[in-house]
Amino acid sequence: MPDSTSKTVPETAGPRPAAAPSAAAKGEASRVAVASLVGTTIEYYDFAVYGTAAALVLGPAFFPSGNATASSLAAFLTFAAAFLSRPLGVVLFGTIGDRLGRRQALVTSLLLMGVATVGVGLLPTYETAGLLAPVLLVTLRLLQGVSMGGEWGGAVLLAAEHAPPGRRALYASIPNVGPSLGFLLSSAVILPTLHIAGRDGFTNGAWRIPFLLSTVLVVIGLWVRTTVSESPVFSSPARRTAQAPASRFPLGALLRQHPGRLLLGIGAAIGGSAVYYLTIVYSISYGPKSLGIPQNTMLTAASIGAAAGIAITLPVARLADRIGRRPVMLTGAAGCVVWAVPMYASLSSRNALVITGAYTVGLMLLALMFSPVAAFLAELFPARLRYTGASAAFILANTLGGGFAPLVATWLNSHWESPLVLGFYTGGLCLLSLLCLLALPETRDHEFDA
Repeated sequence: MPDSTSKTVPETAGPRPAAAPSAAAKGEASRVAVASLVGTTIEYYDFAVYGTAAALVLGPAFFPSGNATASSLAAFLTFAAAFLSRPLGVVLFGTIGDRLGRRQALVTSLLLMGVATVGVGLLPTYETAGLLAPVLLVTLRLLQGVSMGGEWGGAVLLAAEHAPPGRRALYASIPNVGPSLGFLLSSAVILPTLHIAGRDGFTNGAWRIPFLLSTVLVVIGLWVRTTVSESPVFSSPARRTAQAPASRFPLGALLRQHPGRLLLGIGAAIGGSAVYYLTIVYSISYGPKSLGIPQNTMLTAASIGAAAGIAITLPVARLADRIGRRPVMLTGAAGCVVWAVPMYASLSSRNALVITGAYTVGLMLLALMFSPVAAFLAELFPARLRYTGASAAFILANTLGGGFAPLVATWLNSHWESPLVLGFYTGGLCLLSLLCLLALPETRDHEFDA
């Protein structure tokens, strides 16, 4: 029987008294959380490098056109292609994670991302290889998307399932810092490269450097992830005996048993995905090309805003452990609904301080939405379907709200020149998230082991 929106799920109902964790258990939980953060940061670094490169150079290099808008659309279409393949990653890595273990899925996803990202850095351009160049680029982007489909759910679950009692949101939020940290890391590589090589040098080949540097990061990430223990859900024979048998096809079981929760979970995360990708990816291209804002101004504003979001992520998650997930996320969603229009309207000022201030407020409100989302989505589903359920909700929200956001925004701005249209579009998606959160139950006290 589906229990999509019920207040109580048999596998997750009611807290049980738990023994206080030992110092060794706390230490292992911290190591797991850091390992999850390292891997997620690397994966989002790879994704952010592509997004920034797509905004700056990949359109002309792989999709030459006499029309700048058409070239940008083609580059952002390859950006969206990786989101289209993310559901395949959910199916593949969700099955591995729910049947064989979280760690095995995470190591494989990180390796796949590293191979695909370094491959982009080695690709010939259209001028050298003709149509083969964009075909190879799209293929590698699809592989990146498959990897990302399995990364987020595994990283947050490995941290959450090791977390001490009463700190699940805090530990699950640590890998959730990865997207913003990955963007900052990509900016820390791209900005000096742009400065040293110049715009022409960057366009003529220096753009490959951030992609190739991913090799070093992936090696570090693989080493870190292979040194931590598997989730207690899989490492404890007693717990595996107590819980329901693993489904042979977790996605099918998820769709049969929890369709309503899956849909509402997607809606709950969709607005935040739009805020993140329109701010971090699209506006970096839109500001300079359409409004004449210096490239460094846009990168700096987005970087400072991302840093502010990182700074409050853990305190917000700790608050969600104390008062619940929904009050914090509802506050963030409502704030984003109100702030979306003023945030993108700031671009019309072309003033670096105004834009930076607006982006900083917007990305801090985003942190209110996204800090507790990892624990919240994981707690919506039973342990035997948790990897697939949490991953599917978050990744589909990312695909619908984030992956297509640059494409939709490019189309909107080709018809309406004002950046206000970005605010109305984003605010509408955040309103949808607000309504979905209102329809979902609080999950803080749900039993997590069974």
